[in-house]
Amino acid sequence: QVQLVESGGGSVESGGSLRLSCTTSGYTYDSFCMAWFRQAPEKEREGVAVIGSYGRTNYADSVKGRFTISRDNGKNTLYLEMNGLKPEDTAMYYCATKRVAAWFAPHCSTRLDYDYWGQGTQVTVSS
Repeated sequence: QVQLVESGGGSVESGGSLRLSCTTSGYTYDSFCMAWFRQAPEKEREGVAVIGSYGRTNYADSVKGRFTISRDNGKNTLYLEMNGLKPEDTAMYYCATKRVAAWFAPHCSTRLDYDYWGQGTQVTVSS
């Protein structure tokens, strides 16, 4: 059974930092895309960052230079380091994974149809 469990959310003041974790279990993909998404109340879900199995990353313009996505394959854990947080970063954050062909891994995007999702972790940034 595939499971993704997020943690690390919380409440911080504007300018603060948080590190989100997403621990995965129940599968082993040779090639994959893993991503972070967020959804604020009454807003559509937004892709935040993505990483492929070869380590290539991509970010939403709104978080470039402030957020860093990474993965520790030995720990089966995906991370999102968030610095310089702003009130507009307030949202529920979700991780997701998708198995892809090896040739596709350098082209991962948050626009893909992801196979498995976590339950989310809340991030609240006060001004």
